[in-house]
Amino acid sequence: MSNSTRIKLLYTSDVHGNAMPVLYGTNEPAELGLSKYATIVKKSRKENENVIVIDNGDLIQGTPLMTHYVKEHSHKENPMVGIMNHLEVDAGVIGNHEFNFGKKILDDAISQSTFPWLSANIVDKETGEPYFGIPYKIVTVNEIKVAIVGVTTHYIPNWESPEHIKGLQFKDACKTLKQWVEKVHATENPDVLIACYHGGFERDIETGQVTENLTGENQGYEMCQNIDDIDVLLTGHQHRILTGKINDVLIAQPGNNGKMYGEISIELQKQDGTWSITDKSASIHTLEGVNPDPAIMNYMKEIETSTQEWLDQPTGHIDGDMTIENPLQARIEKHPFIQFIQNVQMEASGVDISVTSLLNNESKGFQPVVTMRDIVANYMYPNTLVVLELTGRDILEALEKSAEYFVLQDGEIAVNPAYIEPKPQHYNYDMWEGIEYTINVSKPFGERIEDVTYKGHPLNNDSIYHVVLNNYRASGGGNYDVFKNKPVVKEIQKDAVELIHSYFEKHKVVKADVFRNFAVTTNN
Repeated sequence: MSNSTRIKLLYTSDVHGNAMPVLYGTNEPAELGLSKYATIVKKSRKENENVIVIDNGDLIQGTPLMTHYVKEHSHKENPMVGIMNHLEVDAGVIGNHEFNFGKKILDDAISQSTFPWLSANIVDKETGEPYFGIPYKIVTVNEIKVAIVGVTTHYIPNWESPEHIKGLQFKDACKTLKQWVEKVHATENPDVLIACYHGGFERDIETGQVTENLTGENQGYEMCQNIDDIDVLLTGHQHRILTGKINDVLIAQPGNNGKMYGEISIELQKQDGTWSITDKSASIHTLEGVNPDPAIMNYMKEIETSTQEWLDQPTGHIDGDMTIENPLQARIEKHPFIQFIQNVQMEASGVDISVTSLLNNESKGFQPVVTMRDIVANYMYPNTLVVLELTGRDILEALEKSAEYFVLQDGEIAVNPAYIEPKPQHYNYDMWEGIEYTINVSKPFGERIEDVTYKGHPLNNDSIYHVVLNNYRASGGGNYDVFKNKPVVKEIQKDAVELIHSYFEKHKVVKADVFRNFAVTTNN
């Protein structure tokens, strides 16, 4: 064997259920999906023996395909796992969205996998042992011993429904990774150590400047600075496209939704019987122009056909205009689609104060005939509803947090850049129903909310109000710390898609009405 060699590593992260090259909201072809990625993997394996393939989490949730699978086909093999098995991936990592459908769906997915799911810092509360089995895997390619250690953002309890993570403890990802890196080096003596972190970066990777609140959700920069002997840190979660080096640790992040994949190249040389890295590089590639793999397309045919039939089912009708032309305007001025979601939440929960968001800028609202495709295109998360007991003071604090979404640019209302970069977070601007209020964007953060009333009377700071909101927000997701650990009055276990479908079953024709209970202004 030669005294020099090269290892190639291919990886995906935040695929979010995108197996097929299609956008389900419009049913148009798209340059994405594991069916295309499979072509890349097979080609690489044919050209190079030294290929390692890894998925870095958030694999099994995110498309109508996976929502339909969970509702109607969960007794069968998880299609995302089936594809990864077909590709003979070396390891997967647990992502935060793996828990969204509950532990049974996740446990089934893991049991069906021919590869290990790594997450050293998610442990059994009783035993303290890694819950999902092995925290690392050793892969030997062409004499090179490669250690793959996996950890997951420990911020999951701030988002996830408690019953979905029952019995689990989420230890600090950075501290846990440090412990396992040291242990692996001591016991396995690998030639290369790859850390796979379903999490991102809390600082600019070049300047070290803080780029977000240091909550612990993302610790990639800290990992590179504080943990010795990591050769490569694969990241995700933030949906960013990144390559670079921090403290000589090669880092990468390949976007989201199966649009891109990461490629890591590691050159090694053997001297006195020991392999050492002489060069390492990272690149991110799109799947544009790549033909989907026929074997994967054939494997997916049954579940895809069933999904398409489900999506095309008419489920309701709209009287009037409920389409969204301008997402910013729909957040500044009450939109009939937002009114509709609030009405669904209030009817399902039986309370008269509701909180919701326009989840992303691709939401188009509803045409006159509403299909399941329209519902899942506008509400793409498997959220359930929670009713919290809040004080008037809590509500005001939450309103002020929402008001930070806006800034003034040349006298005009615009979106705060912090909600766009490094990751779009439009879903973290909330609109409220059942109270009346004004957001004055000309005022400083923390002083923007004016004239809040409930049933015609000023909101009382010390009074108790029952408020319905989705489970992500109710647990403090989006840095809404004010909602954390508040008394839970009621939980509605049906997810949002089911609730919307049920609403249309009861109200066959929904009028596109709006009650203008809030205003966003620039009045001085």
